[in-house]
Amino acid sequence: MAAEVHQFMCLSDNFGVLLHDPETRRTAAIDAPEAAPILAALADKGWELTDILVTHHHADHTQGLAALKQKFPDVRIVGPAKEAAKIKAAGKIDALDAELAEGDKAAMGHLEARVIEVPGHTSGHIAYHFADEDLLFAGDTLFALGCGRCFEEKPAVMYHSLLKLAALPGQTQVYCGHEYTQSNARFAVKVDPENDLLRERAAEIDRMREGGVATLPTTIALEQATNPFLRVDDPGIRKTLGMSDADEVDVFGELRERKNRG
Repeated sequence: MAAEVHQFMCLSDNFGVLLHDPETRRTAAIDAPEAAPILAALADKGWELTDILVTHHHADHTQGLAALKQKFPDVRIVGPAKEAAKIKAAGKIDALDAELAEGDKAAMGHLEARVIEVPGHTSGHIAYHFADEDLLFAGDTLFALGCGRCFEEKPAVMYHSLLKLAALPGQTQVYCGHEYTQSNARFAVKVDPENDLLRERAAEIDRMREGGVATLPTTIALEQATNPFLRVDDPGIRKTLGMSDADEVDVFGELRERKNRG
């Protein structure tokens, strides 16, 4: 039986995500932005939380850990080894049950993810790739039509992390941490105005948001075709930026800086 993914909103614009293995009945939360909506989603689906897969230490991804641990004392919490201490502090928990690094496996029932280290947004950020399910949980590294801010690393580090994710199979479904897609689309169209697929996608995103429909998941293939942060070698984007002959990392850095400025 195929894995089930249930997505819902937490806080103001965070996505909560549950991953369920129907065969073993194990259920994982991807991050823990807010306990109450996660508990409500579990109750609605009739699932019991057995695992939490943490992508990075920021409070809007960890502040629900303590309440979830109190409700489900046997829940298994795993996360990036390089941020274990920060996650424990932010989530107010005693320990991670497993500290994960590049290439490690994160098993949840019959489902298994490969851990991909994707520093940039934070220094120890990881993503979870369930290859057999064509699923990627990217946290705040790769967004639909965007990427995370480079809070703890230089743009070059974030760019190379994005290249790792962009190399995954095109059919991979991507879930990320926030509903930023509409604002990302507006920026993308400004820097890539001749991209017909992008303009069509931006219009569809506006219709989805007007109807209260979530814009995720996306796919790696769709991001490769429309996300400017994955397309820094595109001549049209480079022309718009006035950087036709610039290094890829410099183009990425300029894109990120312009997005930072709004």
